[in-house]
Amino acid sequence: MRWSVAIVGAGIGAEHLAGYRSHPARFRVRCICDRDEARGRALAATVPGLDWVGDMDAVLRDPAIDLVDICLPPHLHFAATMAALAAGKHVICEKPIVTSLAEADAVKAKSAETGRTVFGVFQYRYGLGTAQLHALIAAGLTGKPLVGTLETHWNRSAAYYDIPWRGTWAGEQGGAILGHAIHSHDLLTSVFGPVASVHAELATRVNTIEVEDCAALALRMTSGALVTSSVTLGAAEDTSRLRLVYDRLTVESDHAPYQPAAKAWTFTARAPGTQAAIDAVLAQVGPQEIGFSGLFQALADALDGDTTALNGPVTLQDGRNAIELVTAAYASSRSGVPVQLPLTGDHPLYGGWMP
Repeated sequence: MRWSVAIVGAGIGAEHLAGYRSHPARFRVRCICDRDEARGRALAATVPGLDWVGDMDAVLRDPAIDLVDICLPPHLHFAATMAALAAGKHVICEKPIVTSLAEADAVKAKSAETGRTVFGVFQYRYGLGTAQLHALIAAGLTGKPLVGTLETHWNRSAAYYDIPWRGTWAGEQGGAILGHAIHSHDLLTSVFGPVASVHAELATRVNTIEVEDCAALALRMTSGALVTSSVTLGAAEDTSRLRLVYDRLTVESDHAPYQPAAKAWTFTARAPGTQAAIDAVLAQVGPQEIGFSGLFQALADALDGDTTALNGPVTLQDGRNAIELVTAAYASSRSGVPVQLPLTGDHPLYGGWMP
């Protein structure tokens, strides 16, 4: 099926548009919706026949739209998602999918009520490196996860925060663990499994903003694996790095900040004699769709009922899991002690972590 899409928000929506256009047989983007007419028209003008719409309600009333892609600031995600579901649309929503566990559960209930699917956006999952790792996991060559280290070391100057909603609790709803490291944390859980506990230290040390721009997290996974995550927006350059140690091999990701899975990763056998088996599996992994292109390919497969991919779509549950980790990290930072997951409805931050 060729799915008809409306992109709501012409900022990051420009990258989404490019991703959809890499699959012309599976998607048709019908319109760009943005209140900023100049910005919306400018993006729409890049594609012949693409319309600009200034009112999201008009998008929701259009029976030709199958999928609403929400690319708005975080504080608008929940209301926009609920409205799209109520209008009978499937939804894909930029990270963070919502900004509290209560909102995530309300979206889950609305999705069940309407029979429409909600997808999250974690495009770092898609590329050659992750395809290689999933193939090795499927072949039984990784063994159990032992330890890991993550680095989200990016550079965000004061100019980055010239956009009024950035760096604020009201607009961005959080700092580096919500808007930046959330990608690496999702990538971790997609291959290492769920988080069981987190001990977080958060600080604002780089720019004069309301939210954190540095973080150090100690994670225990449900598998028993131990992981550390180092986060800063004050690095000299942008680097995303994952080093994952399984009991049969060690994985080192590429260091590209926004597409860490685009290139091949390094896989080193613990027992040298098993390297040949690892290399044989890697040789069978061909070129992959990368980033948003891979994300939308997985989304189209899911909408079409194909569940055979090793690296499937980003689900609503994946988005909720990311929000649960952020919630636990804020709770740990404020209490000074580790926080156990999962969090239940009686947790003090279930309704949100806003100070």
